[in-house]
Amino acid sequence: MEVDPGEYVPTWIGPAGDVWELNPPGRDLFTMNAVTGYGIVPGELVTRPRSWGGVTVAGVRIRQRILTWPVRIRAATHMEFLDRWRGLAESLASTWHDGPGLFRLTRPDGSAREVLAHYQSGWDGEPGQGQTMDTPVVTFLCPDGFWRGSEPISWSRYYGTNQDFLDPFPSVSSGDVLGDTEMVNPGTVPAWPTWQITGPLTAITATNLTTGETFTLTHELSAGDWIDITTRPGRVTGSAGQMLGGALTRPGSTLWGLRRGLNHLQFEASGGSEGTSVTLTFRPQYHTA
Repeated sequence: MEVDPGEYVPTWIGPAGDVWELNPPGRDLFTMNAVTGYGIVPGELVTRPRSWGGVTVAGVRIRQRILTWPVRIRAATHMEFLDRWRGLAESLASTWHDGPGLFRLTRPDGSAREVLAHYQSGWDGEPGQGQTMDTPVVTFLCPDGFWRGSEPISWSRYYGTNQDFLDPFPSVSSGDVLGDTEMVNPGTVPAWPTWQITGPLTAITATNLTTGETFTLTHELSAGDWIDITTRPGRVTGSAGQMLGGALTRPGSTLWGLRRGLNHLQFEASGGSEGTSVTLTFRPQYHTA
């Protein structure tokens, strides 16, 4: 018996949140079979000459991704076509003013990967078309290069006395080492989390024992106040929007990422009580769609 392989569904989500499913052939808006740019993220090898000849590879610089997506858009009447054609065109062009949109690929099993994207070119109007059909070849510039999981992974820890709120992870205990915990990054490349630390709290030390990196943040937080930490780019802000990068212990603090696979983490908190919490959120990243 022949097995139905299922269909992937590409979706464009504009900066305003408008959703356009670029469905398979047979629909009024669908993807043509000439897609490029969804494979391995482009990279540039960084090298330095060796005294005995050849070069040493010092690292890899990840470049932006160029995603080319040919689309057919059609309708029974010119005005229906025009309404659809203009609507998607404005959604794409809005990335020039309102920031990136989101290009998402959903597989037959329901899993999805996505990439932030700016419209670059292609919505020009094809010769001989424009009455009830057009076939633009849309080009997106994707600044990050990597694809990411469509659902963020998040966990939180709350202050408690000898109580584990989210087994097997330890709760926050005032002035104590919170203990070791494990977290898995299911992506194929390192992930860069964001943190929200809510008071009351006077200091926190977070260590990734797997990579050997740590940071200590010393700043008194009253109950209900919080600090947001972005690890890439590195930024620390308070609940009033104030910059608090100076609260990090320097030198010696690195706003670390999660390497792919298993990460062993450790946390120490001081000055915590009821209401103290720590939340870490990240999106796994991948080389391909």
